[in-house]
Amino acid sequence: MATPGRFFCADAARARGDVLAGTAPYGSIWVLIEHRGSWPANGFDGLDLEPVTKARVYTAAVALRARILLIRRHGRRRTDAPRRWAVLHGERDGSHRQHWGSWTRDEDLTAVADALHTDACGETGLPPVLLVCAHGVHDTCCAVRGRPVGRALSERWPDLVWECTHVGGDRFAANVLVAPDGTYYGNLDADTAPATVEAHLADRVHPAHLRGYTDLAPAQQSAVSAVLHRAGPAGRYAYAVTKTVRDRENDRWFVRVTGLAPGLGVYDVEVRSHRSPPLQLTCNGRSRSTTLTYEVTAVHSV
Repeated sequence: MATPGRFFCADAARARGDVLAGTAPYGSIWVLIEHRGSWPANGFDGLDLEPVTKARVYTAAVALRARILLIRRHGRRRTDAPRRWAVLHGERDGSHRQHWGSWTRDEDLTAVADALHTDACGETGLPPVLLVCAHGVHDTCCAVRGRPVGRALSERWPDLVWECTHVGGDRFAANVLVAPDGTYYGNLDADTAPATVEAHLADRVHPAHLRGYTDLAPAQQSAVSAVLHRAGPAGRYAYAVTKTVRDRENDRWFVRVTGLAPGLGVYDVEVRSHRSPPLQLTCNGRSRSTTLTYEVTAVHSV
């Protein structure tokens, strides 16, 4: 996929062997706003919306650490139907909530702020939302790698799949976020994405493309991934992190991962972190940055 003379961050990350596990950003609430036109590089922040409405939505989202993503169906299909919005809540017990609405005028989006302010708002038991980052204006790899994945998944699950703006981790494109359970997958392509998602929908998380669960800290994400590699794929809530001890002096964590279903074990996992040398981590950002990598050094069955 590489083009001679042009830098692609996802190609560079694969060549370096960048570690996926432990890279999912924190999140338990997502705001989705359908926008069928061009997406600004900074997503929702760059939309030309009615100022008071936009400020209400932004303030309500910030208060709850909710992430706002613009969404659209693959292919930018023309339709006269009202645009949709959603507030997705990920719950630790797996009883996720989704609140969906529609908008035609900017002012209609005040309902998003109202939904964020309402406790226990939304329906439970709905199928998950599959979000494929295809934000090419933000990062080239998100478009080059994300759009083929968006097409492949949309052909299988047209009602579940949306392309979305930046979800983080451009160098791991194509990225898929399953919400509201908060599972990040990366390094996907049109061949691997359908099988990965099919397994997830059957409640079998495979670790090969797993970046992590958004309700866990990076070291905990790495520990769970290591257990899945050792013990085999398992459901999204089949394991829980029941203890975490940090050794700050040695940049080390001791994480206990406990199986919650019959037949699953208990594991103590040692994780170390180290900082990378300065790297170009995105296609469009020419500056070099360091990043923390989490390495599992031991897994012990308890």
